[in-house]
Amino acid sequence: MELHITIEGRKDLAGQVYRQLSDAIRSGRLADGQQLPPSRLLAEQLGLSRKTVSEAYSRLTLDKLVVGRVGAGSFVQAPAAPRRGSMAPAGLAGLASADIVRKWDSMPTPLRHPLPEGRSRYEFIGGCATPGHFPMDEWRRCVTHALRQDPALRGRYSDAEGLPVLREAIARHIAFARGVACTPVNVVVTNGAQQALDLLGRVLLEPGCAVAVEDPGYPAARGLFASQGAQVVGIPLDAEGMLVERIPDGTRLIYVTPAHQFPLGMPMSVARRRALLARARDIGAIIVEDDYDSEFRYEGRPADSLQSMDKHGIVVFVGTFSKVMLPELRLGYMVLPDALLNAVLTVKHLTDWHTGTMNQHALAKFIGDGHLQKHIRRCHGIYALRRERLQALFATLLAPWFELVPAEAGFHLAALCKREVDIDLLIRLARRADVGLYSLANFYADQPPQQGLFLGYGAIDTLDIEPALTRVRDILVEMD
Repeated sequence: MELHITIEGRKDLAGQVYRQLSDAIRSGRLADGQQLPPSRLLAEQLGLSRKTVSEAYSRLTLDKLVVGRVGAGSFVQAPAAPRRGSMAPAGLAGLASADIVRKWDSMPTPLRHPLPEGRSRYEFIGGCATPGHFPMDEWRRCVTHALRQDPALRGRYSDAEGLPVLREAIARHIAFARGVACTPVNVVVTNGAQQALDLLGRVLLEPGCAVAVEDPGYPAARGLFASQGAQVVGIPLDAEGMLVERIPDGTRLIYVTPAHQFPLGMPMSVARRRALLARARDIGAIIVEDDYDSEFRYEGRPADSLQSMDKHGIVVFVGTFSKVMLPELRLGYMVLPDALLNAVLTVKHLTDWHTGTMNQHALAKFIGDGHLQKHIRRCHGIYALRRERLQALFATLLAPWFELVPAEAGFHLAALCKREVDIDLLIRLARRADVGLYSLANFYADQPPQQGLFLGYGAIDTLDIEPALTRVRDILVEMD
């Protein structure tokens, strides 16, 4: 790889090389300890004599910016505090897109990780599983298998919809686990569920059109649709789910989490699901059913997915493997009605062409060999114990202050305040006690927030739950 140096004219050649290398080292563009090309090689690359380059290196050595090691070469010796040059003038003055940049700068990202204050010893963060439970050896074998696939196609781009072998595996998996009625043709592989929402927004939304979301609900979905110019309307909830009669006429897209409402946790009743389908049909809206963590069910009979109840092709079923496997894999999917398929594939082709094929091959093998179902069963047992521990402690230790919202699935619970509690103060004091708590208020937008806590139990060990909540109880006693 050639070192970037430009030579102008034929005067002061050694000085040109010296000044450019000196500035690169002082600004931090060349890192401390980085090896410089041998003088002979750099001279050949620049079309200069070796003597010219050697002179520049000698001046850098005298400045203590370069150190020579016998038999090894010349290496950068950066100053203790390198002067970092700015890539652009400070501020947005004069920039034609200044207002747009400010809009993105000011957009809240409440679920963005990692946390600025860092993780606590006892973490009730939501949406995170314990990575130690993931079957890494089995996944490694699946990745090795993936490396052996399609040698004739290696180095080429793939199809936007995903590999046929993975789409077939996903179709079988969600038909078995969630009763989704689809063929592999309707399955599109995405870089997580968030990309699925982005693609749907690009296809279905225009500036000013209405999108209905649950309130409280998933902030990343609300923010995404708003960033695409939509007017996002928060629809309140009751014990059966979204109040569908409050969805305004003219709504183009309805985003819901019916299996395990995010963040409160209750499922949408069957009657409410039918009402939602009827309302969407009446106003011509598409329903996005986000099935983000319903693999983990602990009680009750699973209700039919909205997609399986849909008779008119108005439901898009969105799923992810981030919750059940690992977020860094960035693998999700959506099941599309025929009417939307080609348009979504066009947008995906234009935005990222296709999802990484090696992980697709590996995931297809992981599902096909039964590792996914085995992993789900193992995690189900672990999460069930944590859930039971939380329920027992909130029914005793924390009963004077909180009550849990009944939830049948997932790996988070919501705790509502039974009396006045300064939640923000509680969270700050708990953080000092090395307990990570999170407020339900972060998930509300248009509706007055209910005071309470959002408790993820995917990232905390079962044995850590009681010590953590004991600290919370002690803080609450001091606050009273």
